[in-house]
Amino acid sequence: MDWLETLGLALALLLVLEGLLPLLAPGLWRQLFTQLMQLRDGQLRFCGLLCIAAGAIMLMLL
Repeated sequence: MDWLETLGLALALLLVLEGLLPLLAPGLWRQLFTQLMQLRDGQLRFCGLLCIAAGAIMLMLL
């Protein structure tokens, strides 16, 4: 399996997981999205940094 195929599979899995919450609980998804809209830019950047760090650590462990 080459890296392009692996990247495609990872992105496909990401889309499936991202779509579960709006499919199963649209009201909760809307509420969470509204709360995200109220965060300041610095808070959103910090959340993004944490996600990147967690993903990088997971990649290193796999």
